[in-house]
Amino acid sequence: MPIRVLPLLAIVAVVAAGSSLPKPPVGGDDTVIKIVSSLPRTGSAKGQTDTIVDGIRLAFEEGCEAVQVKGETAWKLKVGDKIYTILYSDLDDATAAAGQWTAEQETNNANLAKDDPDVMVYIGTYNSGAAKISMPILNKVRLYMVSPANTAPGLTKPFVGERDEPKRYQPSGEPNFSRVVATDDLQGPAGAEWTKAMGATRVYILDDNEVYGKGVADFFEARARKIGIEILGRESIDANAQEFSAMMTKIKRSKPQLIYFGGTTQTKAGQIAKDMVASGMTDVKMMAPDGCYEQAMIESAGASVSEGRFFATFCGLSPDKLGETPGGKIFIDRYKAKFGKEPSEAYALYGYECGRVALDAIKRAGVKDRAAICRAGMAVKDFAGVTGVWSFDENGDTTLRDLTGVVVRNGKFVFSKSLSVSLK
Repeated sequence: MPIRVLPLLAIVAVVAAGSSLPKPPVGGDDTVIKIVSSLPRTGSAKGQTDTIVDGIRLAFEEGCEAVQVKGETAWKLKVGDKIYTILYSDLDDATAAAGQWTAEQETNNANLAKDDPDVMVYIGTYNSGAAKISMPILNKVRLYMVSPANTAPGLTKPFVGERDEPKRYQPSGEPNFSRVVATDDLQGPAGAEWTKAMGATRVYILDDNEVYGKGVADFFEARARKIGIEILGRESIDANAQEFSAMMTKIKRSKPQLIYFGGTTQTKAGQIAKDMVASGMTDVKMMAPDGCYEQAMIESAGASVSEGRFFATFCGLSPDKLGETPGGKIFIDRYKAKFGKEPSEAYALYGYECGRVALDAIKRAGVKDRAAICRAGMAVKDFAGVTGVWSFDENGDTTLRDLTGVVVRNGKFVFSKSLSVSLK
């Protein structure tokens, strides 16, 4: 039997940033519950986030009765003895000028959600740096956040990030943020151990100097040094630079076997790959974390990521590996039936799981109340997920530890290896 979950309706998402309020807004429509997502819907991440939004909508489609409200699809959800109309708003935290998320746009989205008394769940963000912006804004009003993609450990875990993390994101004194993917304190070390398993013992590390990219590179470097990989150098790039030829010429002199880039497609991973090959490092491999695990990365780098040269790690199961699991195959078949295409990007499933978690929290709370829904969301236990039964731990992190290694072959990412790593 399909798992019951609900869909959402698009609403206008432009509002000026306002000051945070210590209490939830009053008013609103007692029969309406709004769920919003905040993801980069403009720029090269759009292909990835299209599939996340499709996953969210599929979850609603399977869990609720679709209805039309002012010409838009909405959903009916029974909660106790009440039936709510679920409206979904697909918010963009990117701008055309930037080509990726911006702090201003994420602030606008968080304030829009905070100030609308009908918004009960905020699905997002995609970038960990964006989460740092919206988490404290939404925490003040106990608005529940669930992310399909944030992997920076400091968002939830004490003693692994900056000294005051995650408390700085919790001005109310209680957490309101959870996520359905594993974190970079697993991903970085897994990448290092995979590097050694490939036989690469001389590595140069680059990062984009952003929250996610620098953080995962730090974890990669720490584990690499521990297991005997020689780190030839480490530096941060200027993601606004047009090319990195001089840097690659310098790196080439150190004779690396692999270049590790802590960053994303949007922070120039493709250009780094191009300049690496153009410099003559045609036998050197390149590895990056899941921020580069998207078709847009391959399109950006072109022939520079040809057969077996570019590797990526992922805090979940790759779509081709997902299809080998019973639940994964069911999800893929349903996705194809609904949208007429494969869920080819990495995070489609995790958007779907977020949609299911949002509906589950609303139903278990039994009332349209932000604090009650937040408590229910943070307390998810023994959830029948697509890839297995999981719970949120005391920090809001999933108990699943799926990690995947993928490689580019024939112009797309394919499964290469299941990865695992301990936190010790």
